[in-house]
Amino acid sequence: MRSDRIEEADLRQGGSSQPAGTRITVAARLDRLPKSRYIRKLIVLLSLGACFEFYDLFFSAYIAPAFYSGGIFTATTKGFLGFDGFASFVAALFAGLFVGTLVFSPVSDRFGRRSIFTFSLLWYSFCSFAMALQSSAAAINFWRFLAGIGLGVEMITVGVYVSELAPKESRGQAFALNQFFSFSAVPVAALISVVLVPRRLLGLDGWRWVVLIGASGAIFIWFIRRAIPESPRWLEQRGRIAEADRIMEEMERRVRLETGTELPEPRLVAGDVYPARGSLREIWSKPYRGRTALLILFHLLQPIGYYGFASWVPTLLLAEGINVTQSLRYTFVMALASPLGPLAGMAFADRFERKWQIAWSAFSIAACGLLFARQKTAAGVVLFGLLITLSSNWMSFAYHTYQSELYPTRIRARAVGFVYSWSRLSTVFSSFVIALFLRDYGPAGVFVFIACSMLAVFGLIGGLGPRTTRRRLEEIAQ
Repeated sequence: MRSDRIEEADLRQGGSSQPAGTRITVAARLDRLPKSRYIRKLIVLLSLGACFEFYDLFFSAYIAPAFYSGGIFTATTKGFLGFDGFASFVAALFAGLFVGTLVFSPVSDRFGRRSIFTFSLLWYSFCSFAMALQSSAAAINFWRFLAGIGLGVEMITVGVYVSELAPKESRGQAFALNQFFSFSAVPVAALISVVLVPRRLLGLDGWRWVVLIGASGAIFIWFIRRAIPESPRWLEQRGRIAEADRIMEEMERRVRLETGTELPEPRLVAGDVYPARGSLREIWSKPYRGRTALLILFHLLQPIGYYGFASWVPTLLLAEGINVTQSLRYTFVMALASPLGPLAGMAFADRFERKWQIAWSAFSIAACGLLFARQKTAAGVVLFGLLITLSSNWMSFAYHTYQSELYPTRIRARAVGFVYSWSRLSTVFSSFVIALFLRDYGPAGVFVFIACSMLAVFGLIGGLGPRTTRRRLEEIAQ
């Protein structure tokens, strides 16, 4: 039956220069598409879903002062795993993200990118709404953990989705565009926090409104999903050739109408694949075990620099004697730079090798973090805070592209979910380590810890990472 469907698809895809009887794969048809508004539209729609993830990840830092003043959490902890401290709130989210990425990310490989993209956002929305109504640290952390599960699944699904829809010549640019829109939620979260956190409206503390706004917005994604097709690469891998072909024909028709020219001939290359099923144990097979080990080490280290600054900057400023209102204002100015890293990256994402973009961004975070710790003026604090933010977000879109390129479609979601889950586990424990460093060594000690982790990232990825830029996903997977 499957061979009959393949032969039928071959007849509909006539006109190719490939040998007779050779089926033109989705990869060959996708990767010859030129840049188009239609592909960009699909990336933007997916990015709107990711906006809620980034809004949620970053409002943690902005509502922290309200937790301190309300007596819900403390800035530091008495012991390493003190659940009365803000570190437990950060850890609860990342524990949920760990479970979501490790345990539930394979559902995207089984049930499809489109349906899981929708379900995970609705899950997050419900749990965040419940969290906003809690008053004890234990209850807040419980619902925060559950919301993190939904976000973990959604983050993996969006990254895999983008990598499978974007042609190889513009895959880095697609991720940069994705993260430009995603990071646009960060200054929005900061601005909303500046306005609402110091206030109480309709009987609710301002921090609760910050959470409720993020929870209610995810409902709109239910309607956006209708304009997003299922990944044709995923359909092909599942043997659903006719469905994959219909989606590809529609994509080709739209691009052809937009450009006004015929599309280039699709060309098979080494690594193009046909329907197959995969399992998680494949990531430890000979072609992938080195990549898997490298990405696990990377994800143990990178969140120390990324979230070590992003989740703690208002608290670090408070430790330097800056008041709540002023620290939130400084943080808002820094947050304005969040979309600028990916925006600048759109022009360069596919011009320079991906692994070096990650490595040099990590080096920049280390250097700017050490300089940030030495600043005593408002201008210096904001300047180096902006540079850390720009470097962090450049590294973010580069490594989200990179990790999605290193595995084949049949195991992409579960493989990326597995390696990425280590970053969530790392953040759970590094949050408590940062709290101890802040208590015992102050902000300077925190930034030395961050710098060491980022220098290790530079050596790992720069020295051992494979090259991926402008190569077909199926070719890289070989």
